[in-house]
This record gives sequence, C-alpha cells and structure tokens, in this order.
Amino acid sequence: MQLLSGSRRIRGIGHFAAISHILIKHGLGELSERLFGRRRVGAKSGLPDATRIRRVFEELGPSFIKLGQLLSTRGDILPVEYIEELTKLQDRVPPVPFDEIRRTIEQELQQPLETLFAHFEPRAMAAASVAQVHSARLKSGERVAVKVIRPGIDKRIRKDIDLMYFFAARIEKRSELGRVIGATNLVKEFERTIFRELDMLVEAGNIERFAQSFADIDEIYIPKVYWTHTSRSVLAMEHIDGIKMDHVAEIREAGIDPQEVALIGLRSFSRQLMQAGIFHADPHPGNTIVMRDGRVSLVDFGIVGYLDEETMQQIAHVFLGFSEHDYDLVMEAFQGAGLIDLQTMDLAALRADLKEISEPFYGRSLKTIAVKDVYDQTMRLVRRYHIALPRNLLLLLKTFIQTEALGKILGAEASLLEVTRPYAKQLLERGYEAQKIFKNMGRELRGAGGLLRTVPKLTHELLRRLALGEHHLELRHEGLEPSSRKFEAGLNRLTIGLVLAASIIAASLILNSSQNLLLLEINRFGLETISVTQVLGIAGYLIATILGLWLIFSIIRSGKL
Repeated sequence: MQLLSGSRRIRGIGHFAAISHILIKHGLGELSERLFGRRRVGAKSGLPDATRIRRVFEELGPSFIKLGQLLSTRGDILPVEYIEELTKLQDRVPPVPFDEIRRTIEQELQQPLETLFAHFEPRAMAAASVAQVHSARLKSGERVAVKVIRPGIDKRIRKDIDLMYFFAARIEKRSELGRVIGATNLVKEFERTIFRELDMLVEAGNIERFAQSFADIDEIYIPKVYWTHTSRSVLAMEHIDGIKMDHVAEIREAGIDPQEVALIGLRSFSRQLMQAGIFHADPHPGNTIVMRDGRVSLVDFGIVGYLDEETMQQIAHVFLGFSEHDYDLVMEAFQGAGLIDLQTMDLAALRADLKEISEPFYGRSLKTIAVKDVYDQTMRLVRRYHIALPRNLLLLLKTFIQTEALGKILGAEASLLEVTRPYAKQLLERGYEAQKIFKNMGRELRGAGGLLRTVPKLTHELLRRLALGEHHLELRHEGLEPSSRKFEAGLNRLTIGLVLAASIIAASLILNSSQNLLLLEINRFGLETISVTQVLGIAGYLIATILGLWLIFSIIRSGKL
C-alpha cells in the first residue's frame, strides 16, 4: 500500500496500524478517526488532552520526542498547558550495545578503537534519542567525552519525518486549527533542525566558536575539541569534571557560592546575546557544569541559536528599554525587528499591555519571580496581537526562561535586566564606533554598487518588452491638484508683484521726464496744459495702487500674511 503526502511516499500499512493503536490506547480514538477515517473536511475540533499527547509522543519514539521538544518552544501557537506537558518529554532511551558503538567509531575514524584510545568505557555516561556519550582516555592521557550518533538513526528519522508530513497534511486538510498553526511548516522546521543536530562536525564548530568568544573570560570555560578524533558521527571533547548546576547543596559543600554561580550564568547569557552573536539554546542543569575551582562550563552544543549584528542591536534596545522603563524604546525595537505591523496592530494597546505585565517585576530578584508567569503572560500577548516570532527568537525566549529558572534554583538575588543592562549599553555604544560606522557604510555602498550594476540591464529589458508590446506603461498622478492650485496662485501673485514694481518704476520715470508728448489745453482743476506722458504716468500709479491693494487684500483673506 502506498499513501502520498506531496512528493513523499509512505510504504506499509503497519506504521499506520501501530500509530492508530497507540492513539486509541491513550484515549485519542477521535484523533485517530480524524487522521485515518472519513471525518468531514473542515470540521472544527479543539486540541486533545495535553497529557495524552505527551504520552503518545513518548511511545512513538525518538523522532516524535524531538518533535515534541521543538513544539514545547512554540508558545506563540500552542496553549500554556501543552507547553508545560511537552516540556516534560524526557529524551532518555536505553543505550546502544557497545559493539555497535565500537563499529561506528572505527568506521568513522578509520582506525581500531585500541589505536585511538588508551581506554574506552563500554558503559554509556548518558544516552539520548540520537546519540550517547562514553568516557574515554586518549593515548596522550587526556580524559575525553565521546559523543556517538546512534547507528541507523538518520534512516529512522527520515522515515518518521515522512510520517509526520503525511499526518501534517491530513491535519491541515481536516482541521481548521491545523491550518492556523501551520502543521506542515512545523514539520519542515523540525526537519531543518534535527539533521543539523545529527552532524557532529556542526556541533564541534559551535564549540570552537564559543571558545573563541569566551577566550578572555576567566569565569566561563568551554571544553576543547579533539579534531583528530571527531567526524560526522563522532565527537571527542574534553571531559569536564564538576557539579551539575542544580545540585545546590553539593556546590556549597565545595566552598562555592551558589549566588555567584547564578551571576556567572546571567553574565554568560548576556555576553552570548550581545557580544558573541551565538547562544547556547539548551542550558538545562545537565549541560551546565560548576567546576571545582568555581568556573562554569557549558557542554552539549547540539542546539544553538545565531544572531546577526542587527538582531543583537534590537535585542539590546529591548533589554535596555525594559530595564529603564522606556516602553517607547521597546516598541521601536519591536518595529525595527519586524515583529509588529503598524497598519493592523493597536500599538497603543500593545504598549499599555507590555507596561502592565512588566512593571510588577521591576526591582525583584529572580527567586521572587515565577518564571512560568512571565512566559505565560508574554505568550498571551504574542497570540493576542498575532505576533509572528522567528525561530531564533522563540529559541531565545526558551533560553531566557531556562536561564532564569537556573538562577532561581541557585537562589539568585540579582535581576536579569540589571545584569544585562551594561552589556546592552556596550553593544549600542560599539555600534557608534567609527570603525563600525565605516564598516556599515562599506556594506551599504557594496549593496548600492550591486544595484547600480543591475539597473542598466533591467532598464534595457523593460524598454525591450515595452517596444515589443509585451507590457504597457501607464502614468497616473493623483492628489496633486491642491498643490498645483496653490503653486499656480503663488505664481500669479508673484507675476502681479512684478507688474506692480514695473508699473511704479515706469510711472516714476515718465513723470520725471523733461520731454512732453502731445500737450493738451485744460482749463479745469487749476491746470492749463497736460501732456500725454503725464497722463500715462498718473495712470501707471493708479493701476499699481489698485493692484497692490487687491494683492494685499487677497493675501490677508488667505490667512497666510
């Protein structure tokens, strides 16, 4: 049997029978009918019970657990109760037998295991759905943690993704809710991210980039990558000995202040956002180790987020705006990031809502803040105003929540906004440095140069199509009539003014002339003779006077004197 989903083919009825059985087992028979039965197209139906959905994901296996973890970051489209349940998904599965791990390492590194390592611990330190970690020692004596991708997991994930596309298409076809949340796009996002997580070379590159960014920071330690023992499916990195960040009592017993550890974590988060342009997107306690000398080490860089310079600037404005109660600055940053639509959103209401949810948290330490409340209220605003958050910002929000949660566990008295403010100011000041300005100008000039190179070609093509009659050019101007009338009136007044000046000058010259033309005998008004030149001069003065009075009157009447 073959079922089509776009260009993808899913073979075998067994997969569907098994999934249908799992759905029915967990009380989701209605969802099974919607996916596989003949439910009326377009029928509206709400989301099923969140706990049951989580249990279904867990039973469906590694790929669906990873999908559920991705969905746990999508508070912009899913209700709070779903986010809470999906966050509980545990990515722990039984480890692969050691013989399979040995075979994978030897195939990837092209050497026997005994040649590569002085010692390799057969028992896994940790096992997740896509990889597991073993402790080992190199021939040179260094202890390493070796992360190995599960054999055949890429084929399993590809098969599961085909199933996900099939289900997403059915959900969108049979449910209005499925179309609203964009089920198919969610699967595309999952497909894009999961295969990056399967590539150990990508993770090794992330570690190197973090190491460079924190090379001058003593309080943060990034483990070393051993490239000679690293490949696409194997990653050998320095083993970090220490205490998990949530083991507060053990941290105190080691003579380390948990609150100082929290501050190091908050400063690290701020540096990642506003200096490095890359952030560790999964800072849970297992991935954050407190070393015996008080430093904090980050491990497991499979999930990271990337930020460009412009996004970093916008984030700095957001943090600075919130820390200084400047909501206009926050709104400008949202607008600059393209998160708000000036045409469709009620910006005054959004600003008021931002202020309403933010003000109660000012001046409070992390341990007095319910992180869940902050996240829930933020997501309500996102859904209410239909704000489309890019994946990196969703990942950033999740990281923000996890970082605050760790700070709360450690009993931090600090405020994340207060810790972040100096880094935000430094970033914004750095943006005004001369070198940065010239760099940005150079980038813009290069972009303008590219446009100038394409303009002649585009112009030629347009003119060619116009000549061939493929396109028609129609020029239309609207709304210019009032301006045209004002311009014409002003021009007329200027003309009259020039006529007035000419008339006055001409009349003065005529009246002062010693030459008389065509003398007339007049015995009235005390005059005996008058010349035509005098008549013309007097007439010029009269005309100038009348026009001048009319011009002054019209200007006064227009109110623009």
